[in-house]
Amino acid sequence: MADMRLALLLNAVSPAIGGVLVRGEKGTAKSTAVRALAALLPPVDRVAGCRFACDPAAPDPACPDGPHPAAPPAERRPARLVELPVGAAEDRVVGSLDLERALADGVRAFEPGLLAAAHRGVLYVDEVNLLHDHLVDLLLDAAAMGRCHVEREGVSVSHAARFLLVGTMNPEEGELRPQLLDRFGLTVEVGASRDPAVRVEVVRRRLAADADPVGFAARWAAADAEIAHRVATARRRLDGVRLPDAALRQIAEVCAAFDVDGMRADIVTARTALAHAAWHGRDAVTVEDVRVAARLALPHRRRRDPFDTPGLDEKRLDEALDRAGDDGPDDDPGGPGGSGGGPRGGPDTPGPGPHGGPGGTRDDGRSDGSREDGGSEARPAGAFGPDSGSADAAGDRADGTGPDRPGADEVSERSDDLVAGPRDPGGGDAGAGGGSDPARPDGRPGAGGQPVAVPRQGLKARLLTAPGVGDGVPGRRSRARTGRGRTTGARVPAGRPGALHLPATLRAAAPHQAARGRTVGPLRLRPVDLREAVREGREGNLVLFVVDASGSMGARQRMAAVKGAVLALLTDAYQRRDKVAVVAFRGAGAQTLLPATSSVLAASARLADLPTGGRTPLAEGLLAAAELLRVERLRDPRRRPLVLVLTDGRATAGDRPLDRAARAAGVLAATGAPCVVVDCESGPVRLHLARRLATHLAADHHPLAEIATAPLTHLAAHPTQSRDLALRARA
Repeated sequence: MADMRLALLLNAVSPAIGGVLVRGEKGTAKSTAVRALAALLPPVDRVAGCRFACDPAAPDPACPDGPHPAAPPAERRPARLVELPVGAAEDRVVGSLDLERALADGVRAFEPGLLAAAHRGVLYVDEVNLLHDHLVDLLLDAAAMGRCHVEREGVSVSHAARFLLVGTMNPEEGELRPQLLDRFGLTVEVGASRDPAVRVEVVRRRLAADADPVGFAARWAAADAEIAHRVATARRRLDGVRLPDAALRQIAEVCAAFDVDGMRADIVTARTALAHAAWHGRDAVTVEDVRVAARLALPHRRRRDPFDTPGLDEKRLDEALDRAGDDGPDDDPGGPGGSGGGPRGGPDTPGPGPHGGPGGTRDDGRSDGSREDGGSEARPAGAFGPDSGSADAAGDRADGTGPDRPGADEVSERSDDLVAGPRDPGGGDAGAGGGSDPARPDGRPGAGGQPVAVPRQGLKARLLTAPGVGDGVPGRRSRARTGRGRTTGARVPAGRPGALHLPATLRAAAPHQAARGRTVGPLRLRPVDLREAVREGREGNLVLFVVDASGSMGARQRMAAVKGAVLALLTDAYQRRDKVAVVAFRGAGAQTLLPATSSVLAASARLADLPTGGRTPLAEGLLAAAELLRVERLRDPRRRPLVLVLTDGRATAGDRPLDRAARAAGVLAATGAPCVVVDCESGPVRLHLARRLATHLAADHHPLAEIATAPLTHLAAHPTQSRDLALRARA
């Protein structure tokens, strides 16, 4: 929590840093802390009556409310904190045009949006990782250019939009797009304290605030005023803080040591170091300022793929600073305010935590608020059935109901054949807790040091798409009618029109002009004339992995190839903005390892922990998949599913297992979800049971070796082929 407070306050001192991304588990007061920041910011002077908050000292010459006079009247208002809801409409974010006035009267009537309201203030996005792609694009444009451009049907509006971007997120619900992640200047990880005394004090203060909100606020008014004064003082001091060349070399050495992309990391680190020095009353940047800045500015810039977790190896940070320390600036612990981390640093400065380290850091480097289980629910012991490690854990017979090779009963209970990934560019520790588990050399540590599986370098998944044209959420996988893409037609809007289809609107209005009394002049339009464009783009899907983890899959290192294919498909799902879910079956039943989520990192962590062995309850796995689809259709009816069944087709659990599996396949096929069967069978003797399963599912069938090699145009987009297979099966 100390790091979060410090990052927010440094951005208050120097908004040029670029904002803060706060990552952490639910219930850690992320939103509460961010909303409290607005009261600590200095007030803003603006041109009187300007809806776009133009600075009186330098008005925007292109302001839609302008042009402003050379010495406009000014008014002072508190700094704004504008919240951007994840479900906001595009015109609410960038502003909306009065289309009727624009078309009928030829005037440009513009209503400012949230980006205009946040100008020279704070734009806060709670659950920023759940923000739709089209809104992310708008934020990227505004953050890159400092302006908001609205282009609609030949009408163009542009206004300044420079704001402090603050986002909060729970990593369990998915990760951010790399482009937006890089736009945040700083990032911090927060977690609930494990110290009982701290937790008791949190509860005590919350109850006191609920009982008497006004009195509680009055108790802390003096402390708030002191911090606000310190922020204003640091802002005035900022321009006078020196950044020596030696400190610049230290920053460059650190950024090069962590192999970050581009130059934004160096610039943000330098700005943060200057703000930290100003916050502590120093006239020049010290080693401690550089250290704190690097610790806040670099962790999220080390990510190279969705399986990397943000974090910084502080041992490597010390080594990089030492290499540049011979000619570096002297740290002046006796300077005004002291260096960061000491008791003189103020209420926001990390102090000794309950485990002896600064800010509650344990001796092992893990934050006091981190979770040893990586923020995910632990898999219950014996979840796959009591026979997982018994004699029943043997493989399957050649007829699909028993062992298929000598020694199949020696299949290990836990698969350690994780797919090897490229070395972490950060040099080992992906998080603050240290490097990969030495017992699992192929796993990469996730949150809290939990290993995750990573795909082999260069492994490319084939493209799988759902057939037809959907109406789902925007994404990059299957064809769908969305708010963006090529225009395919026009329709009467159900409510407020979206993108206007101008030719269709004119055609609808033309027959009524005489009845409306028009002889000359502009076309006379009515709301009933408006037509909105129908556009076709791409949607994101729910990709459901149904993975066979039985004893036969553990044979002949088959599971290593399966995990490699799944990991490549997970990477593809991340890039195409899909949700993913994982169902695994082995032993006596099936289990939903991962409910539908946007977190590819969580899926890879569950895959790394996937054991193998036991009988093959294929019917239970298919029924579990059908039940998950039923629940997800209630939660997210617009998102179309795509089911990937990875199995060799054997079924060995229960009475008449193959017949039961065929009936379960019929239940899954009845859901209407397109399916793909990935045939994991290997060896010289092939039973082709997976091909038979594909027939029952009316699904496409593909060997495992063809799934994660070269790109493919489509797999599940051939419903005709699937129907032919089903007809032949019934015949």
